[in-house]
Amino acid sequence: MKRGTLFLAAAPLALATPALAGTTANTSAAPKVEAEAKAAEADKAQDSAREPAKEVFSTGVAKGRDRLDSATSTSALRAAEVDKLGARSVAEILRNIPGIRSEAASGEGNANITIRGLPIASTGAKFLQLQEDGLPILEFGDISLSTADAFLRADLNLAAVEAIRGGSASTFASNSPGGIVNFISKTGDTEGGAVQLSSGLDYDMRRIDFDYGAKISDTLRFHVGGFYRDGQGPRATGFTTAQGGQIKLNVTKEFDGGYIRFYGKYLDDRSPIYDVTPIAASGTNSDPEYNTITGFDARHDTLFTRNFQRVTGLDGNNNVSNHDNRNHVLVKSFGIEGKFELAGWDVIEKFRYADISGHYMGVNYAQFVPAAALAPAFGAPGGTIRFATGANAGQTITNPTTLNGNGQAAMLLIADAKLNSLDNVTNDVRASKVWDVAGGDLTTTVGLYSSHQTLDSDWAWGTVFSDVNGGGNGNLLDIVTATGTKLTQDGVFAYGIAGADTLRRGYRMGYTTNAPFGSVNFHIGKLAIGGSARYDFGHAKGTLIGAELGDGRVGRAAKDMNGDGVISVPEMSVAILPLTRPGVVDYKYDYLSWSTGVNFRIAEPIAVFARYSVGGRANADRLLFSPIVNTNGGLVYPEAAVDKVKQAEAGVKYRKGGLTLNLTGFWAKAEDTNIDSTNGDIIAREYRAMGGEFEGGFRSGIFSLTAGATYTDAEIVTDFVNPAIVGNTPHHQAKVIFQATPQITTDAFDIGATFIGTTGSYATDDNLLKVPGFVTTNAFVQFRPVDRVTLAVNASNLFDVLAITAIDDPTLPAAGVAKGHVLTGRTISASVRFDF
Repeated sequence: MKRGTLFLAAAPLALATPALAGTTANTSAAPKVEAEAKAAEADKAQDSAREPAKEVFSTGVAKGRDRLDSATSTSALRAAEVDKLGARSVAEILRNIPGIRSEAASGEGNANITIRGLPIASTGAKFLQLQEDGLPILEFGDISLSTADAFLRADLNLAAVEAIRGGSASTFASNSPGGIVNFISKTGDTEGGAVQLSSGLDYDMRRIDFDYGAKISDTLRFHVGGFYRDGQGPRATGFTTAQGGQIKLNVTKEFDGGYIRFYGKYLDDRSPIYDVTPIAASGTNSDPEYNTITGFDARHDTLFTRNFQRVTGLDGNNNVSNHDNRNHVLVKSFGIEGKFELAGWDVIEKFRYADISGHYMGVNYAQFVPAAALAPAFGAPGGTIRFATGANAGQTITNPTTLNGNGQAAMLLIADAKLNSLDNVTNDVRASKVWDVAGGDLTTTVGLYSSHQTLDSDWAWGTVFSDVNGGGNGNLLDIVTATGTKLTQDGVFAYGIAGADTLRRGYRMGYTTNAPFGSVNFHIGKLAIGGSARYDFGHAKGTLIGAELGDGRVGRAAKDMNGDGVISVPEMSVAILPLTRPGVVDYKYDYLSWSTGVNFRIAEPIAVFARYSVGGRANADRLLFSPIVNTNGGLVYPEAAVDKVKQAEAGVKYRKGGLTLNLTGFWAKAEDTNIDSTNGDIIAREYRAMGGEFEGGFRSGIFSLTAGATYTDAEIVTDFVNPAIVGNTPHHQAKVIFQATPQITTDAFDIGATFIGTTGSYATDDNLLKVPGFVTTNAFVQFRPVDRVTLAVNASNLFDVLAITAIDDPTLPAAGVAKGHVLTGRTISASVRFDF
C-alpha cells in the first residue's frame, strides 16, 4: 500500500462526524492518564508511588483495563515522577522501567535499548518499540544512525509513560515482540498550565518549558506546550552544542460516544552525540580496572571540541559539503485520533504523518595509540605530528610522550550521515465490542494497521587524527613524513574509511507494512482468558548506492575538498558514490504473531496470570550492503527477512492499601539476523533468556518507595557464522538490573533519590573482557514556598560514578586505553516552576 492509499484509507475513519456516534462514554486513554497525573500533582502523598488504586492500562492491549484483570506485565510513570528522575534524555527515562536495559551513554539519540534478555547484537532497539501517543516514532527501532529515541523529547507536554513487556505487545503493534513504551501527551483534560525555568549549576545549560490546557467550550478543549534550551550541554565541548526545542499542540472535540482530536508537533533540536570515549584500562580480562585518563574525563569530556566543530565531506551528489558536528533532528508531524460508536462497536482510529529529517554526527569508532607512535603507525616512520587546529595550529609537537599529560592520540572514524528523509505515515484502526455470553463478558477486537517508512540517507564517513584532551580543548593532528610531506589535511587522514571502500553509502528505500489483527477475551467472575493474532506482510523496495555493492563499481576519485587548487594526499582518494550504478532492493515478507493468556483474580487485591506469545520483527536496513541481498534485490536467504521471538511468562500481582507487588517469571527464545556495527560481520544467531522480574511500591504516611529488579540468565544457543561462541553470554547482558526510589513527601517539600544499577557483563560475545557493574544515584529536592510555586534542585549521577555501559575491545588493549561508552557524570540543575 502506497502513501497516498494510506491517506485515503485513513480519512473516512479519522474524520468521522458526530452523526455516526452512539452514546458510549469517552474512554480515551490519554485524558484518563492525564487526569491521574494532574491529581497526583495536587495530592503529593500519592505522587510518591505508582498508583495503588485501580489503574487502567491501555498500551499494547486490545482494550484498556485494570492491571489486575490483565494477563500482562506493565509499568507506568506519571509526569510528576518523570520530573524527579533527573533524566537528561529519553534513554535515561527508560532506565527507570523494570526489565528494560537502556544504555544511555550517547546523549539524546543512538541509545542501545533492550528488554528481558533479548539481544543487542548491533545498535538501537530492535525488539522494543518506542511510541508517541500510541503510534511508532519509527517503524524500525534500530535503523543505523537513526534510532527512534533521537526523534523524541520529554517536556511538560508529557502526561505519562506506559510500558508493556512481552505479552500482547507482539500482536497489537508491528515489529515489537519484546515490548512497547508509549509516551502519552496531555490533552487539556485538566485546565491550567505551568512555566518552568531551568539552569545547570555545574554545567552550561539554560532551558524554558511551558504548557497550558483549557476548555474552549463544554465539548472542546486544547493543550499546547514545548521547550527551548541553549548551552554546551552536560559534557564539556567548549561551544554551544545543545540548542533547539519543540512545540506540540492538540485540540479535542468531544461528542456523545467519543471524541476526535487533531494534533501536531514541531521539533528542531541540535545536541551532541558522545558515543566512543577513551578509558584507561589495566588488570586482567576477568578482573579489569577502568579509570579516567589524565587530562580527559570520560564522564565529563567529549572528543568533539571547540577546535573540532565542523566536518568537510561529500553530499549525496558527490559535491563538497561543510557542516557542524552536532546531531540535528527535525520533525514536523500532524495526526488525527478519534473514537466513536458504530453499530454497537467502539471504533478507535489513529493516523499520523511525520516529516522527519536531520543530520547524524558521531565518533562511532576509535583507535587510541600513544602519540609518539602515531606517525610511524600510519605511514610516516621517522615523521612528526603537528597541531592541525586550535591556537597552536601548524606547530610541531616536540615531545609527544607528554602531550596533554597523557601522551595519547586517536584515530577517529566520524559517522557523517545526512538524513534526507525518515518520513513515515501510519494508520491504526480497531473496533471492539463486548458481548454478554453465559453471564460473562466476551470482548472481541478487530483491526488493521498500515504504515510506510521512508529511509533516504547519505553516508560520508571520514577518518581524522586527534589528541586526547578534555575541557573542550581537544585538537586535530597532522602527520608529516621525515621528508616533510603531509599525509593529512587539517587533521583529515581520509575522506572516507582509510584503506577501505566501506560506509560511503546512499539509501533510497521504502518499507510498507500492513497487518490485520484481532483478539478475543472472555471475562467471567474471577477468570479472564483470551488470545490475539496478527498477520504482518510487508514490502521492501528501493535502491542502494555504494562501491560496497561490488561488480566493478568505482568508489574512489581525486577531488579538491578544500578548494585550494592543490590535490593533497587525502584528496587523492576521496570516497565517492557510484551514482550511475545503483543497486536494487525488492523483496516481500510475511509472518504470523499470536499470544494467549489467562488471568485469575484470586481476590480483590491479588491475581495470578500466565501467557505465551510468538512474535516477529522484520529486518530493515540491517540486511542491506551485505551478501544477504542478491544482485536482483531479493534475499539469498528469505528467512532472514524476519526474526521470530517466542516468550512465556507467569506471575502474581498484589495491590492493597499502600502496597503494590508484581512478581513475574519469564522465558524467551529469539532469532537475530544483523550486521555487526563495529566490524561489518554478519550475525545469524538464536538466543535464549530466562529469569524473574520484580516491581513494587510501598507508601506509609510521608514515606514511599518504588523499586524494581530483573534477573536474567541468557546465552547464545546457535550461531551460524561463529559456532565457537555458542553457550556464551551475549555481550551487554547483565545478570541483574535494578532501580529503587525512596522519598519523603509533605505539603511543603519532596526529597528523595533514585538508585539505578546493573551487575557486570561481557564486552563482546567472546566472553573474555569483563565490563563492571555500577550504581548511579539521582537525587532531588522540591520545595513549595507558596502555592503554585516549586523550587527544585536535581542531581544526576550524584556521586560521579564511572558508569561504563559497554566496551568495544574484545580483550584488554595493549596500549592501556579502551574504547568505552560511559554514562554522563554528575550534573546538577536548579529550576523554578510556576503553575497556573
